[in-house]
Amino acid sequence: MVMSFSKFLNRVSTVAITTRSIAPLSSSLPSVAFTTPTICNTRRSFARSSNPLFSSPPSRYLLSYEYIPDVLEKRGPFREGHIGLAKDMIEEGVCVSGGPSTVPGESVPNGALFIFTTKDAAEKFVAEDPYVSNGIVTGHSIAEWSVVVGTN
Repeated sequence: MVMSFSKFLNRVSTVAITTRSIAPLSSSLPSVAFTTPTICNTRRSFARSSNPLFSSPPSRYLLSYEYIPDVLEKRGPFREGHIGLAKDMIEEGVCVSGGPSTVPGESVPNGALFIFTTKDAAEKFVAEDPYVSNGIVTGHSIAEWSVVVGTN
């Protein structure tokens, strides 16, 4: 029977080895132990996995913001537009997540980090963000990130 590799992976995802003992055919021969493959089903097949076996890791784009020291006092009039823009881009599927970043032990955010699916989306966010145009953001950078482990 010929079976494609993907069908094979759909049916089998793990091969376990078990040990069995065979009684000798004649009383003068010792018993023999050998291993035989046993097919085991698992909850998730490699073929149905969302990550292909031999693909490149997906790239994401990290947008990092630096904020003014008194961000909490000055962001108020622009916060709704800033958060609304992020929510709109999440609904469009080009922004994965985002939020403020704080130095451990401090209570005032010193910046923010956003994850985008494309560099263009990150650049669009910067261009349209009221925090940038109104001086809440003092600097930003966009870095490409290759996701190797985990989900995104």
